[in-house]
Amino acid sequence: MPTETQPVDPKKQRSNRMVAGMCIAFVGGMVGMAYAAVPLYAMFCQITGYGGTTQRVEQYSDKILDRTITVRFDANTSGGLPWDFKPVARDVQIKIGETTQIHYEAKNTFDVPTQGRATFNVTPDLAGAYFNKVECFCFTDTTLKPGETLDMPVVFFVDPEIVNVPELKDIKTITLSYTFFPIEGEKPVAAAPKVDGETKIINSDGKAGG
Repeated sequence: MPTETQPVDPKKQRSNRMVAGMCIAFVGGMVGMAYAAVPLYAMFCQITGYGGTTQRVEQYSDKILDRTITVRFDANTSGGLPWDFKPVARDVQIKIGETTQIHYEAKNTFDVPTQGRATFNVTPDLAGAYFNKVECFCFTDTTLKPGETLDMPVVFFVDPEIVNVPELKDIKTITLSYTFFPIEGEKPVAAAPKVDGETKIINSDGKAGG
C-alpha cells in the first residue's frame, strides 16, 4: 500500500524558519564582532592606557610641575623590514607637564622602495594613560625610497596627574617604544607635521634647544 503523506504543520514550519533565521543572525553577529574586535580593543586601550597604550590629545598641557622625569626612547623593526630605525636621542629629562618634541629617524637600506607602519607602547604599562602624544607617526603607512632617510618627530607631555596615582607617584623613568612592521601595496610617503608654538625641541645630543 502507498504511504500516506502527512500534512506539514504550518506552526512547525514557522518555528523552523525562526530557528534558521536566528542561527543566521547569530553567525552574522559573530562575524561582525570578529571584525569589530580589533578597533574596539584599540579604542579601549587608548581610553584606558591598557597595555601601555599612550593617549592622543589635541592640546598642550596647561600645567608644568617643578619635578623632572626621564623619558627613554626605544626603536625596533620586525618582519624583515630593511630599515635602520632609531631615536635621534636615546633619552631626555623633562619636567612633568612640559610639552617636548623629540625625533626618530628611519632609513631604507634596501635597493627598492619599502613600506612600513609603526605601533607603539609605553612602559611601565600603567604610565600609558598619562603619556600624552600631540603628534606622532604611529599607524601611518610610510614609504621610503632606496637609501631615503625620513625624520619623524614626536610631540608629547607627561600628564601632571601622574603624581596623584599611588603606583606612579615616585616614578622616575618612562620608556616610549616604537616597532615598524612591513606592509604591502603602494602608499604615499608620510611625514609628521612640524609643530608651532612653545615646544621644547631636543637636539641630537639630547639637550634642549630652540
